[in-house]
Amino acid sequence: MIFLPTTRRDSNNIAKKTGSNIRENIGFLLAKALQRWNVLLYEKFCEAQYNEVRPAYGSILIPLFEEDGLQIGELAKRARLSKQTMTTLLKLMEARGLVSRQRDQQDARASRIYLTEYGRQFKSVAFRVLEEMDELVGKRLSKRDVSILRRSLSELVELED
Repeated sequence: MIFLPTTRRDSNNIAKKTGSNIRENIGFLLAKALQRWNVLLYEKFCEAQYNEVRPAYGSILIPLFEEDGLQIGELAKRARLSKQTMTTLLKLMEARGLVSRQRDQQDARASRIYLTEYGRQFKSVAFRVLEEMDELVGKRLSKRDVSILRRSLSELVELED
């Protein structure tokens, strides 16, 4: 079990016990960076009048932008999400009009997920916002550091025990 400090005092106590500052832990920094990233993404989606699109939907939308009409199992694999998480996110995305679920014509037991017209319209907004976010990072980091960051994060995506 991972213990995340809830207060500065908790963090200091952990630092004393472990000899390190928990706020410099890679996992903690990644989590905080992701939180900030998602806040900024959502603000930009709202500015573009896509208030119902949550950053968490990106794990599903990006594979569908690349290839629409994927079976749920294949979509889960490409999104790197459990089927339980997929089910929850897909229900929310369907309710918000971003995707639709249709029976697979070749395999009646399976369903395919398709972007709705609204979901397809969001694609250009998503790409523009992601480009803006990359530019924002480029203002804080050198080109070399951005390249290292991109390479490092790609490696972490593949991290195994």
